[in-house]
Formats: sequence, C-alpha cells, structure tokens
Amino acid sequence: MLKKIKVEHVVPGMYIQELCGSWMEHPFWRTHFLLNDPKELDTLRNSSIREVWIDTAKGRDLEGAGEAVMEAEREAQVQASLQAAAAVERHQEPVSTAEELQRAATICQKSRHAMTSIFGEARMGRAVDTELARKVVEEITDSVTRNSRALVSLARLKNADDYTYMHSVAVCALMVALGRELGLEEAELMAAGEAGLMHDIGKAAMPLEVLNKPGKLTDEEFAVMKRHPGEGYRILQAADEALHPITLDVCLHHHEKVDGSGYPEGLTDEQISLFAKMGAVCDVYDAITSNRPYKNGWDPGESIRKMAEWADGHFDTKVFHAFVKSLGIYPVGSLVRMASGRIGVVVDQSDGSLLKPVVKIFYSTSSGCRIPPRIVDLSAPHHQDAIAGREDPAAWPFPDLDELWSGLPGHAG
Repeated sequence: MLKKIKVEHVVPGMYIQELCGSWMEHPFWRTHFLLNDPKELDTLRNSSIREVWIDTAKGRDLEGAGEAVMEAEREAQVQASLQAAAAVERHQEPVSTAEELQRAATICQKSRHAMTSIFGEARMGRAVDTELARKVVEEITDSVTRNSRALVSLARLKNADDYTYMHSVAVCALMVALGRELGLEEAELMAAGEAGLMHDIGKAAMPLEVLNKPGKLTDEEFAVMKRHPGEGYRILQAADEALHPITLDVCLHHHEKVDGSGYPEGLTDEQISLFAKMGAVCDVYDAITSNRPYKNGWDPGESIRKMAEWADGHFDTKVFHAFVKSLGIYPVGSLVRMASGRIGVVVDQSDGSLLKPVVKIFYSTSSGCRIPPRIVDLSAPHHQDAIAGREDPAAWPFPDLDELWSGLPGHAG
C-alpha cells in the first residue's frame, strides 16, 4: 500500500516509492529504493524534500499510522493525474546559454549516476528501470527546451572512463534538439529523448575487455560489438514497463546507413525510420567529438565538416541539414580564427546567421599572447570582423578552452 508521509516521519527500513518534488531537487538520483542507511536518512531530512511516498508492502510501515487506505489510494491517483498532465504540457521559458549552463551541469552529473546504475543493472541481467530513465529524459528535455545548446555542449565534455554512460546522456540531448529543429510534437520529443538515452543499452551485454579496449578493435572484436543493437533490443523488451516503440526501433537501427551498408539488418533509406536516422546522426557526432580510451575527440566544428563529407550514403540529407542547423556550423566550443587574426571560442549561436555565431575573443596572433576576453556577436549590425576558419585546439596551448566557453571549472561529465 502507498502512503504519503512527511520526511520527519521517515525511519530506516521504509521503502521510498517516490520523493515529492522535482527530480533535480532530490538528494538521490534513484527514484525508489529501500532506505536502510542512517546517512541517507540524514541526507533526506536535510534536503528540500518535505514529503515522500512509501510502499508498506516492500518496507516498514508508519508506526501508529491512522490514514485510511482509500484516502491514500485516492491521493495517489490524484498525484498520478497531475504528473500525467504535467507530462503533456511541459512549458519552459527560453533562457540564454550562459544562464542554462549551471543547471545543465547539475543535470549531467545526476544523469551520469542514473545511467551508471541503469547500465549496471542491465549488466547483471536485471530489468531496466524505466521510471528512472524517464525522469532523466524529462530533465534533459526541459533543459534543451529552455536552451538547445547548453546541455548538448556540456555533455560532450565527458571523461574517457565515463564515455558509455555520458554518451547516452549526450545523444538524448542531441535527439531532443534535433527533434525540435524538425518540428516534432511534445510527445515525439519525449520519445526521441528516451530513444537517445537507451540506444546503446546493448553495450551492457558486451564483454568489458572489448568494450573498454584502449585501441582499435580486431575484426573478431568488432563482430562482437556489432551485436550490441540486437542485445539492446532484447534488454529493452524485458524492461519493467513497456518502452515507446520508437525507443526499441532506434536501439536496433541506429547503425543503419541510407545506402544499405549499415548493420544489423542492412536497411536502405526508405526502410529506416525518421527516428533511427536521427539516432544515426546524433550517435556519430557525439562519438567523434568525445575523448575515448584510444583517441581524443575532434573539435565540434571539425566534426561537423567531417560528417558533411560522409553524409552522402551515410545520413539522411534532410535530417543531417536539420542537425547542423540545431548545432550551428560552428557549434559551441569550436575554436576559430578571426579575419582580424585574433583567436576565439564560440560561446553561443546568433539569430542572424549560422556563419555568424557569438564568439569570445581571447588571443592575439600578432602579439602572440592572451588578451582580455571579449564577447562579440558576429551577426550584430556594422560588426566588421568575421570567422576566417577553424583552428585545431591541439595546436594551441589553451588548457582552459572548455572553461573559457562554459564558464564552469573542470568537466561537466
């Protein structure tokens, strides 16, 4: 039986079914769990959460509880109805990239913990926690709706050790941003986000020595890795609740190519769904921009250029063009050389032109030294400077490049 109680009445041994309030305000990344650790109880009581739902069938009951069963059940139904209504209409006011970055960093951190748990459970043969996955998708979708660039940019800054988990977070955000550019409805955006988050769950079934190999895979090892879409499909079919059919489709088909050279089924253009085509683009972009055990990621701008070279035969043209528009030709974090000879990093996109983003100028090539950082919107009227081309970050001594564009110390992932 479910009961809603105040946090001060929670005691060890209770099964927490739900923490009332936004997932981002919760002191735990889990959505339901048996509370046995006194430290966790202290954390809960010191948080902003004031009420919780407990399941007395799975844990300790409230001592001396006098609530009527029917009243508790009615309240649970009301709560479920309110949550369903909120899911239908998730209005978010637009904010600047700088404003969203701090909140996006927190979402990245909590999402990494959640995905570590989801992959760990799948590796042990347990069902996917769909409720936890949907909480992650909701927060990522809300962030991307407020600002389509902040979380997408931060999720790229993952450590090589976190790649498997944070890649899922990044692809979720990229799918939502791309879906918005393609004009998808709210329900489709949520489905696209869920598909992005779960697209690589099959890697939980891959041998760790192959998955984490710090070098190029042999033909035999690559053949093993090519089984991960099918394994993921199997894992998702056994989830604790039915997932959206789009999620299963993207999981199975995100490595298909429009010319039929992909896997696992060698599908061609018209046989691949829109969402699987979206997954293919988002998966590749995050993979090539991320640091891996065997190579450093490419600069975002260089990655877009490389993908444009591969687009014919690999990606759907309409989907790829929408993807570029969602990120910009020079995505946030791209290192660029200005026509004036100065060096800057892209910090935002402008409304005026994909070729004229907002850039933080911080280095003078003529003097060979740093200059006081200055943010310029290249699309502003009468602005004379322009981007002359991309620069390779590896060729420059800028160890703080990520901090320069994000304003955040260290890595978000």
